[in-house]
Amino acid sequence: MTEATTSTAHGDLATKAGVLAGLHAAPEILQVVNVWDVITAKTIADIPGTKALATASHSIAASLGYEDGENIPVAEMIAAVARIAASTDLPVSADLESGYGDPGDTVRRAIGVGIVGANIEDQMRPLADAVAQMESVLKAGQSEGIDFVLNARTDAFVKAGDRDPADVLADAVERGRAYLALGATNVFVPGLLDENAVTTLVEAFGPRRLSVINVPGSLAPSRLQELGVARISYGPWTQRVALTALANSARELLADGALPEGTLPLN
Repeated sequence: MTEATTSTAHGDLATKAGVLAGLHAAPEILQVVNVWDVITAKTIADIPGTKALATASHSIAASLGYEDGENIPVAEMIAAVARIAASTDLPVSADLESGYGDPGDTVRRAIGVGIVGANIEDQMRPLADAVAQMESVLKAGQSEGIDFVLNARTDAFVKAGDRDPADVLADAVERGRAYLALGATNVFVPGLLDENAVTTLVEAFGPRRLSVINVPGSLAPSRLQELGVARISYGPWTQRVALTALANSARELLADGALPEGTLPLN
């Protein structure tokens, strides 16, 4: 790659990173329907209203035969998100779990294959360690010449166990504020959040700084937008929807049925 080509590539990535950051800050909530390979990326990218793509690490790992939880080798994850980024002109945010032992280097490698944002989990490490982890991600973006869109994830609710809900919420607030103070674009707080929790988090972080995952029973996107949430993702649930449809179709076909009406044509 020539120096001019490298400069152009970095310019394109910087532009996409700016677009992705702007989508998080816009009054209209950003919804990302998570994808896990090229065909799902192309399918979602072609749907009107899709403004950005986000990968789901659980889904990528499952599609390649690995259990969730950083069991997939980092090289395979980077290769998977590279193929997705190469398949679209939209900005792509990758779910990179906790960074596979070296979040700064993992993000640097992801930027090298066209990724302009990422979820990075804190896994409820001691706060000082989690802050250092998020800082390494932001420094990686700076070293690659882009304003990387860090969707800093706190697992306060995911790992709450039987703790007092008020203490869990307080942990999420403390950690989220620390990540935003570093320069994170948003704070991702996965879990089944009620309206009180969402309101408290938005007030603590500021409007359009909170990212959530919608699961069965979550607040409607329209209400989350009213409350000031920046982004909704769906994680591995999109893959579960696809697999449910596949299983249902298989049962129908094996029972002398037919393919569903409205099935998408082959490209």
